[in-house]
Amino acid sequence: MRILLLCLLLALPAAAQDAPALVAAARAQVGVTTTYDPRYQSLDFPGGDVDPAHGVCTDVIIRTLRTAWGIDLQLAVNRDMKAHFAAYPQQWGLKTIDRNIDHRRVPNLQTLFARVGAELPTSTDPADYRPGDVVTWLLPCNLPHIGLISDTRSMDGTRPQVLHNIGAGAQEEDRLFDFPITGHYRLGPDAVAELIKLGR
Repeated sequence: MRILLLCLLLALPAAAQDAPALVAAARAQVGVTTTYDPRYQSLDFPGGDVDPAHGVCTDVIIRTLRTAWGIDLQLAVNRDMKAHFAAYPQQWGLKTIDRNIDHRRVPNLQTLFARVGAELPTSTDPADYRPGDVVTWLLPCNLPHIGLISDTRSMDGTRPQVLHNIGAGAQEEDRLFDFPITGHYRLGPDAVAELIKLGR
């Protein structure tokens, strides 16, 4: 198993231990995913996805990791929830896993990223956020939201922009501090290694 994991890590592109591949994969969704569509849909498994023109905030992250690093969050969440169901949020009243929707829920991605060791403290200092970091927020009406930190800056140069879908399709916007930040995650080599074990 260790040899297989080492081979998988070596097979990753160099950018997979870096931010550029993630940022490029998220940015490529701008102009492609043009609507926000939260409907429950039956998906293929593994590798399932809704129509690329549609999606929610989590789909930006799902598509980014799949495109940039070949990591399938649908598979990763499914495997980890099977093994550790009680560790995941229970607010939906689920009695078992659901491969169509589990990975498309922000709290489940937060749990997965924390479990693989990617969690960092939240902060209101822009310098703490690097390109490729994943951030979660709480929107009005207690709606969780997720996005990816871009390598571009706000007009005044003080804040990194965010790649996300907050209602009008995938966008790159200056919205890092528009809402309370509830999570900050950096997918470094150790976290990537754990995600590879789960999502490939």
